[in-house]
Parts: sequence; structure tokens; C-alpha cells
Amino acid sequence: MIQGLCEELGQIEYIFSDKTGTLTRNLMEFFKCSIGGISYGCGITEIERGIAQRDGLKIHEEQRSAGAIIEKGFNFDDPRLMRGAWRNEPNPDLCKEFFRCLAICHTVLPEGDESPEKIFYQAASPDEAALVTAAKNFGFFFYRRTPTTVYVRESHTEQMGKIKDVSYEILNVLEFNSTRKRQSVVCRFPDGRLVLYCKGADTVIFERLAESVDDVRKVTREHLEHFGSSGLRTLCLAYKDLNPEAYESWNEKFIQAKSALRDREKKLDEIAELIEKDLILIGSTAIEDKLQEGVPNCIETLSRAGIKIWVLTGDKMETAINIAYACNLINNEMKQFIISSETDAIREAEERGDQVEIARVIKDEVNKELKKSLEEAQQYLQTVAGPKLALVIDGKCLMYALDPTLRITLLSLSLNCTSVVCCRVSPLQKAQVTSLVRKGAKKITLSIGDGANDVSMIQAAHVGVGISGMEGMQAVMASDFAIAQFRFLTDLLLVHGRWSYLRICKVVMYFFYKNLTFTLTQFWFTFRTGFSGQRFYDDWFQSLYNVFFTALPVIVLGLFEKDVSASLSKRYPELYREGIRNSFFKWRVVAVWASSAVYQSLVCYLFVTASAFDGKNSSGKMFGLWDVSTMVFTCLVIAVNLRILLMSNSITRWHHITVLGSILAWLVFAFVYCGIMTPRDRNENVYFVIYVLMSTFYFYFTLLLVPVVALLADFIYQGVERWFFTYDYQIVQEIHRHEPDSCNADQLEIANELSPEEARSYAISQLPRELSKHTGFAFDSPGYESFFASQLGIYAPQKAWDVARRASMRSRPKAPKKK
Repeated sequence: MIQGLCEELGQIEYIFSDKTGTLTRNLMEFFKCSIGGISYGCGITEIERGIAQRDGLKIHEEQRSAGAIIEKGFNFDDPRLMRGAWRNEPNPDLCKEFFRCLAICHTVLPEGDESPEKIFYQAASPDEAALVTAAKNFGFFFYRRTPTTVYVRESHTEQMGKIKDVSYEILNVLEFNSTRKRQSVVCRFPDGRLVLYCKGADTVIFERLAESVDDVRKVTREHLEHFGSSGLRTLCLAYKDLNPEAYESWNEKFIQAKSALRDREKKLDEIAELIEKDLILIGSTAIEDKLQEGVPNCIETLSRAGIKIWVLTGDKMETAINIAYACNLINNEMKQFIISSETDAIREAEERGDQVEIARVIKDEVNKELKKSLEEAQQYLQTVAGPKLALVIDGKCLMYALDPTLRITLLSLSLNCTSVVCCRVSPLQKAQVTSLVRKGAKKITLSIGDGANDVSMIQAAHVGVGISGMEGMQAVMASDFAIAQFRFLTDLLLVHGRWSYLRICKVVMYFFYKNLTFTLTQFWFTFRTGFSGQRFYDDWFQSLYNVFFTALPVIVLGLFEKDVSASLSKRYPELYREGIRNSFFKWRVVAVWASSAVYQSLVCYLFVTASAFDGKNSSGKMFGLWDVSTMVFTCLVIAVNLRILLMSNSITRWHHITVLGSILAWLVFAFVYCGIMTPRDRNENVYFVIYVLMSTFYFYFTLLLVPVVALLADFIYQGVERWFFTYDYQIVQEIHRHEPDSCNADQLEIANELSPEEARSYAISQLPRELSKHTGFAFDSPGYESFFASQLGIYAPQKAWDVARRASMRSRPKAPKKK
């Protein structure tokens, strides 16, 4: 299994990636919001700067207000909502509901002192922590939770500057899951008021709004599109006042569903649908999650390597598109096919509210868009200089596109695209898309994610990679490989993946070659014996051929083989395409190795048998069967072991030790085995054979001639191949043939990636050292480090003990010698 994983690492053609925590840092900051149709928040996001740079525009940075608060999870700047100023807004009651929804509708646990400065929020996701932190800074400080109560310290609610502690009784929690895409809380105010607070994705919240909020819905939708185009993660907030009698009736059904032994989750979702309707829209939140370091360069490098990257995210389409632009997944030169459920026809069907009609309209629209996009894509691909293609599709359309009647069209269109972005998708849809490419297209796939919602996607791919981030270790535990950041995929695939694929291919081919060569020599012998069953080699020779005499060199090959260094592998990512094409394990390669085995077996067998036909040993007797077979076996062991040096791109001292050691192991074994015979042994056939052979000139001449002739064809073939049928890595080898050693080059590259301070520390650590000759001190001799540093132009500050030692070593006046 491990061998298969390592081999597949060098053949990955499709990467399926989550966005949050995988491409981004998963460090959420509350940045903007919309309340009652009014947008709040100033500032420019990292994505907006990237968009302006892409369009050639200049952005003027806005100065932050004097009282702006900067805290982990909170980067909001708008005086209209801070320090109770929201009371002067057009909708102060709606602002109050907005802040209460943030402070109550969550599952966060407070830790530490119950003060705004010292409290710490333990949340299931960074989003929730950021929202609760925002509520605290807006004056609604959540500081304590019990199983049934949430305590909030509210400021400026009744009058400016007044603070009071309010306890809200939590009656029901309708938890978030990938299907619902929302979370709701039913709470009772101290005055007995019953309220349902709900937060979730805009697509599910808008479906459950009352008809009286159409104006606010329209404006909020525009704000959401603006937030999404700025690369922000959005959530919609809504509430509903509940009638006590209606709530009691609903609560009985909820308790029954909660205590059900079968289909509990399904029944809870159905009961939640009964109360999560006719909601009043409060507004929306916008949270910024910045890109990880090195993501754009990593994606660009992987694209040059021939790898196609798909991003599967739960964010809005606008957010996903702009993140894709920021990380070089999509650019202006690409032709984009956008399949969205935000069309006029679908909106009209949703406004009518007939679910059957909505499903029919969406499916028809998706079918029409898929066929239209596929026709355009095929036309672009027929042109010589056609643009690269990108597909963007949202989760609602994807649900119908994955239908058996449409999935073939979706697969055909997707495979023609360089990049694919799927928005508002559930974990199940992530796994379905991955399986579609793996099973439908028969391509090698890799999935990478950081959270529990990515586990199904990770397990659906050939290779799963987990990122140990902010969302726990579920993804890491379910994956095959674990890394810290997305950019390390470059090293994992382009360096270690390539090397592993190359090593496994060579090891498999070498095993095939050496065993076929060994077997064919016995096969040629059967023609002389008339297929009588006479064995050619001694039993111990056959048993130990693979165990001792040819085992170690191939192990060293599998451990140390590399065609180019790690730095060159990343410098020329196009080398990875050889693995995607499976260049080193095609039938042509197998045929070449088989031909080599046939040729070498014929040389070893025919040269020895033909020359030994009239050969005589030192006593004048003719060579017998066991003399000839031992001679053939000796030539075979030498040729097969030396062949591994011809196929190696990097030869280390371990290659020399194992090759020479394997040959010597055979000779030592032959000396011992042929020199011992007891009445119980059956080795009288080969007794003293090696001593008889080594007493003749024929043995040494054959020992030099046969392996050379056997390997000559391989030598010529490799020369012709390198000159006229060159692999890509051989071209790179020739370009950098006269450069410094690859190991030093890798160290230089590492040093260049360090910060100035780290580079100086690294350079100081590489300085030569000299042991102290001054007794009484356990440190370096004074001045040595500073001296060597100054010679290399590196600033190395003096150490305290150097100064002390110089003071102790000051020259003293010599005492006059006594005469």
C-alpha cells in the first residue's frame, strides 16, 4: 500500500482542494457587516488589493479612525457602530437584534476571567470565535455559559453608557451541519419573550424569509455580492418572534424527534424546517481570511507541472472567484464558464415557492448551460492558440449536474478546463466530485483539506493530504500524508513524488530484468538437454541469487536514486509531466528491459558454453556441467550487479559498497560452499569447482570479457537514447552539468529563502570553530568567531564571555630572569 501511495505521488494529475484553512490561514477577522440594508465597515482587503493590482489601478489606503479597536478576530473600523453610536442609526432596534444574535446564537465556551480583556473563547470554528468577539467589541459581551443559560453584559441598550448583565435561557439549539448550512437557537428573554435567532449561508436563509422583507433582502443581496467580490466570507442573520402556544406544540415534536432511536438526524432536520420559516432578515457579516504564504506561487508551479487544480469551497461564488484570482488559479486570459443558480429564471421560480417547479427549472437551466459551455470549450480547443478554460459552478447547480443524466456532460466539460471552482458545496458533494474524476476519467487524484468536513473528500481520492491547522486533526488522521501549509505540496509532489515514482519504476524494472536474465540462462540450457528436466544451477545458487547476491544494490537504488536535485525539480516543474505520462513504466520500457535480459542471458550462456566446449582445466580434463554453470553464474552475478551502476543517475559510495560487496559475497560463498563436503551433503557436484576454475587463465579472461560484452549493448543503447531520444530530465542534467554539487545548491536555495536575520544566524552557524585552549573556560576562544565572520563579510556581535576572556588574557609584564 505504501509503495502504491509513493508511486501515485509522482503521477498526480488532479488536485482537489478546500479553501478555508487550506489555501487561507483560517485566522478569521470580523471586517464588515450589513444591518437593515446599510453597509458598515471601512478598509481594503488583501483580495481587493490583488484585484486592483491585476487591473492596474492604484488604491488609496484609508486611515483608521482614532478609536478603532484591533483584536484577534476583530478588524472592524466604523465609528457608526462603536461605543454605542449605533443608537443614532436609522434602525437601532435591528442593530440590537444583530448584536444579540452574534452573542447568543453559537456554541462557544468562554474560558478565563470574566472580563473583556482576559476572556478567551473556545469555539468549534474560527468563524464563531470571530463573531462572538465582534459582539463583545460592539458592547454585547458574552462572558458565561451554563447548560441552559447564556449570560451577556449589554452596553448602551436602554441609555447611553448604561451596562447591565442579562441572562438568556437557551431552550433549543438546532445545530449546524453540512446539509442544513445554518444554525438556530430558541431563547427566552428575562421578560418572557421567545425569539428564534438563525444564522447561515445566504442561499438557505433567503429561502426562509418572510415576504415582507423583500426590500431589505434585495439591498442585502447586493451587499453580499460586494463582500464576496472583496474575498470576504459571508453569513446571513435572521430572527423570529415565537408565539408561546405554537412554540410549545413544536417543542413536543422536537423532543420526540430528539429521543428517536432511528433516523434521529433526519427527523430533527424535518422538525427544524417547521420553525425556521417566515424569518425577518437582520443583515449579514463579512469575515476576512487571508491567503497563506506562498499559495499563488505554489499553484502556478503546480500548473506548470501539468497538474489541474480544483477548489471545492462552501463560500459564495464571488468570494471563491476572487480567491481563485488572488492565488493564480484563474486569470484574465482564461475563458470562464460560470454556471450559477442566481439567474432570473431560477429566481422567479424560487419566488413562486413551488419546490417541484424549482427543481425542474434548475435542472433545465443547468442542462442548457452545460451543453452550451461544452460546445464553446470544444471550439476553443480546436483553435491553435485558444485560451485556457475555467469552470465555476455553485452547489445548487452542482447537485443537479451530478445527476446520472448530466454527469457525463459535466465530466467532459470539467476535463477540458484547466481550473474548476465549485462554490457553496457540501462535504458530500466534495466527495462526489472527487469520485467523478477518479472513476469516470480514470485519473490519479489528490485531495487536500484541513477540517472534518474535508474527510470524505480526502478519502475519495487516490492520495489524501491533511493540513494540521486550526480545525483539529480529523483531516490529518484520515489522510495518507500530513503537511503544515499548502505551499509544501510543491516539495511533496515535485521532489519526493517524482523521486519516489522514478525509484519504484527502476526497482520494479530491475527486478524484472535480473530475474528474467537468470531464468533465461536456464531456459537456453534446456534446448541442449532436450527438455529433460536436468537442472543447470546448484540449488543453493538459485536460492541465494535474489537473497544475497543481487539484493543490496537494488535497495540502495530505491533509497538514493534521483535524476536531478530538489532545487532543479522545483525550478523545472515540467519534469513532473513525465510521471503523469507514465514515461518510465510504459510497455516500450518493459520491452527494452526484456530485450536487454534476453541479450545478456544469451551472451552469458553462449560465450561460456561455446568457449568451454574444448576447454580443459589445469589437470587436462574437460570442463563439466557444474564447471560451466558456475562460470555462467559468476558472469551473471557480475553483469547484473554492474548493470545497476549504468542505470543510476546518482552514484554514491553505498552503490560501490553494495555492488562490490555482492560480487565478493558470491565469491566468498563459492569458496566456502565448494570446499566443504560431508557424507550427508549432496553438493558433491560442485565440490572444488571454483578452485579448479580459478586455477585457469580461462576463468579470468572470461570474467572480464563476458560482463563487458553483455553490458556493451546497454551502454550503446543509453548513449543513443541520451543523444537522439532524450528524456526531459536528461536535458536538465546537461544544462546544469558544470554547476556545483546539488546538495550545496539545495543549501544555497534554503539560505536564500531565509529572512535577513535568519540568514545571518545561518551564516554564523556555518563558520569554522576552534576549541578553546584557555583553561578554565568552556566557550570558544575569544575573537575566532568574529574574525572568521569579518573575513566573510558577516556581522557577528561580540559575546559577553569573549570580552571577559580578553580581559583575563591581557599580557602581563614578564618577570626578569634570575642570573
